[in-house]
Amino acid sequence: MKVLLAGGGTGGHINPALAIAQIIKERIPDAEFLFAGTPNGMEAKLIPQAGYQIEFIKVAGFQRKISVQNIGRNAKALCYLATSGHRAKQIVKEFAPDIAIGTGGYVAGPVIRMAAKLGVPCAIHEQNAYPGVTNKLLSREVRQVMVTFEEAIQHFDSKAPMTVTGLPVRESILKTTRAEARKKLGFDDGMCILSFGGSLGAGCINDTMAAVIDWHTKNGLKVNHIHGYGGMGKESFPQEMTRRGIDLSNPRLRVSEYINDMDTCLAAADLVVSRAGASTLAEIEAVGRASLLIPSPIVTANHQYHNACVLGKAGAAVVIEQKDVTSERVVDEVRKLYESPEQLRVMAERAASLAVRDTEEKIWGVIRKLIDEK
Repeated sequence: MKVLLAGGGTGGHINPALAIAQIIKERIPDAEFLFAGTPNGMEAKLIPQAGYQIEFIKVAGFQRKISVQNIGRNAKALCYLATSGHRAKQIVKEFAPDIAIGTGGYVAGPVIRMAAKLGVPCAIHEQNAYPGVTNKLLSREVRQVMVTFEEAIQHFDSKAPMTVTGLPVRESILKTTRAEARKKLGFDDGMCILSFGGSLGAGCINDTMAAVIDWHTKNGLKVNHIHGYGGMGKESFPQEMTRRGIDLSNPRLRVSEYINDMDTCLAAADLVVSRAGASTLAEIEAVGRASLLIPSPIVTANHQYHNACVLGKAGAAVVIEQKDVTSERVVDEVRKLYESPEQLRVMAERAASLAVRDTEEKIWGVIRKLIDEK
């Protein structure tokens, strides 16, 4: 059993591919895997670290905004496009996969398109509520389409069967209880806020969380707060805390560059303040937590906003677009939730109701169909 997986560029495309490989491996232990990715993407490091073989193909997206720099980028993308078909054909023919699965990113386009053209049963998995261009195009050529959000289905023009599978989450996320997590962190039963902007951090989240920390510490409120300020806040955030006279040794605060025990921190939280990447939202839903979401405005097709709106419309999250963010507004929203534990509880229940609880089985069901079609 040979499985070709194509996806890359960001963790949002790579992690689902790794999760799908694990789902297959658990059921077919002797399955052989090959990943296709770009030499400069995160996959070049993450895939070998996970113990899988990867073949590289050079692809890049076209820039719509006109500038001297983007003209050069588009020229390079055009050159890559001219050679990507030959390289994709080489990868597919040499590996001779039984099935192929794409998880998004530019690299999935030529690889899955070629695999389908050569008669390999293919599927794609779309992580976001608003599909990326690559997956929208591939959906017309593959035999099965998997989506994380039901809202994504309406954006596909495809005759392929659609299956809402959800997105796999780390098993450790589901195993940690709130009581265990708070005991481990040394927190009491006061409201617990978990805020972060990813490994690099997010300036607007750092700025607003500085104001939130200032508000609850100086007012002596029963609030525990975990904040990861990321690489971009490495110097500025601690300096801002000092400027505001905030003592970071306060036992109710845990402020650091990275959050390396996210399963524990998420279990302890009552309110999550974050961006709206698909993986983050899947974990928030899986554990059932209220959230305040500030979608990143710089991602392709504004897909984080569409992801966040799924929770927002369900009453599971407060959604604020970055253009509308002010420290005063965020503090006010957090204050309202602090003063209304019942609202926090209702939002948490609504988040939990959105979770797909049998994601692995649903993904395996689609893969089983591909195998049967071989």
